[in-house]
Amino acid sequence: MDSLRPLKISANRNLRLVSISWNDGHLSEYPFWLLRAACPCASCRGGHEKMSPEPDPAVFNAPRDENQTNQMARIEQVGGYAVNIEWQDGHRYGIYTWSYLRKLCPCAHCQGT
Repeated sequence: MDSLRPLKISANRNLRLVSISWNDGHLSEYPFWLLRAACPCASCRGGHEKMSPEPDPAVFNAPRDENQTNQMARIEQVGGYAVNIEWQDGHRYGIYTWSYLRKLCPCAHCQGT
């Protein structure tokens, strides 16, 4: 999975969806609510001791909150390994690595359902 990298990343604020086309041909589509619920920062994860390179599986059952905290203000690449998302409420501390994002892909194939 280390060789996986995105070829294209786009955010549609009207649909509240981030799409990533991967170099293995896979397309991942992430609703904003899922990206916010899965924020990998220490504050959202509950402290440094709960940090993990993988999303918490419970995030897929998180409430689908479509309020202001799930409005994306900006998404930008961090080096060649991740993106940072800033939300309209000012939260901007999560660094979503390529590996983390691929494991977060909600499609049936990636989630084994």
